[in-house]
Amino acid sequence: MEDKKLVADSKPAFSRRDFVSTAMGASLMAMVPPGVRSGAWAAGSDAPEKKEVRIGFIPLTDCASVVMAAVNKFDEKYGIKIIPTKEASWASVRDKLVNGELDCAHVLYGLIYGVQMGIGGPKKDMANLMTLNTNGQAITLSNQMKDKGAVDGPSLAKLIAKKEREYTFAQTFPTGTHAMWLYYWLAAQGINPLKDVKTITVPPPQMVANMRVGNMDGYCVGEPWNNRAIMDNIGFTATTTQDIWTDHPEKVLGTTAEWVQKNPNTARAVVAAILDAGKWIDASLPNKQKTAEVIAQKSYVNTDTEVIVARMLGRYQNGLGKSWDDKNHMKFFNEGAVNFPYLSDGMWFMTQHKRWGLLKSHPDYLAVAKQVNRIDIYKQGATAAGVALPKSEMRSHKLIDGVVWDGKDPAKYADGFKVKA
Repeated sequence: MEDKKLVADSKPAFSRRDFVSTAMGASLMAMVPPGVRSGAWAAGSDAPEKKEVRIGFIPLTDCASVVMAAVNKFDEKYGIKIIPTKEASWASVRDKLVNGELDCAHVLYGLIYGVQMGIGGPKKDMANLMTLNTNGQAITLSNQMKDKGAVDGPSLAKLIAKKEREYTFAQTFPTGTHAMWLYYWLAAQGINPLKDVKTITVPPPQMVANMRVGNMDGYCVGEPWNNRAIMDNIGFTATTTQDIWTDHPEKVLGTTAEWVQKNPNTARAVVAAILDAGKWIDASLPNKQKTAEVIAQKSYVNTDTEVIVARMLGRYQNGLGKSWDDKNHMKFFNEGAVNFPYLSDGMWFMTQHKRWGLLKSHPDYLAVAKQVNRIDIYKQGATAAGVALPKSEMRSHKLIDGVVWDGKDPAKYADGFKVKA
């Protein structure tokens, strides 16, 4: 019964009427070469410019669709070979994208925008080809915090207000998603992440080891490194990121604008292959189990399958005695709702970069998002894979603090927070 419940819970929350069937998208189809329309790559102009595509990834559960596109050979259908390349840190991913050692990468949404805006690294025009996943990250606090009575946001705020000592929190990259989720959550509790606590940067696979030796009191990271802390009995889950923002965008398929310009056919082939992989992962519990077994291997995430699979299936326990089935667990496809590179999603990260002083002035939020989020390439890849498209390039959400983000007035939104830099 539990498995059936999970399958039911994993159905998309949006109405199918919100999406336009690609079968009816005649105007879109007209933009796509005939070889793509048939799902095959004809010789000549439709053929991928690069047959082998090196895609960097960090050892995290949400690298799964990139890995499975290669392992299950979804890439072959579109005339390419994806070579997943394991990287040590987000800074390494950034550098290898910028210098061309990697063609594309499984990468933090905010990292791509940081490079685009010249913050958190060298300035270079970047491209986001698709969103790889939604949900599935968390904030972990150490067991020592539990001993002090801090088990959630309000109790953590009380502890920090006592100023007994400086508390340290880790994120994975200064402009990245985990930094933004951590800052947003702390600020929603009335804690200023830049003034009331110390924040440090630690690569995802090193989080658990650093907490074990007392280098931080809490961290925000992707799975499986939150569940690993629970299983190793060194920490517990204070909140999940889907509780901060349900169905938030997380990792993207990132590359440089220059690479897309040189390899547009390859770009849409990669999008199509990864869409097929995400669709396959989300299709069934056995597929998720198989995915967990594959990515647990040493060449990918390098941990025990059971550490990955529980939260991948939405079966959560927080390390404090609470267990639940989370219908908003990590998704890789969700009928295509996951993958569209919404302009409003890209804009949101820039509003937070402005909020926390990373950007000194307001950019032209919409213009930058239109430049970075390559909706044109995504649409072509989605058409090749037979994936539905949303009616709008913007979407709205209410986050944990009750504030609605809809992309309509990004400057006002960025300036409107009480807790900021």
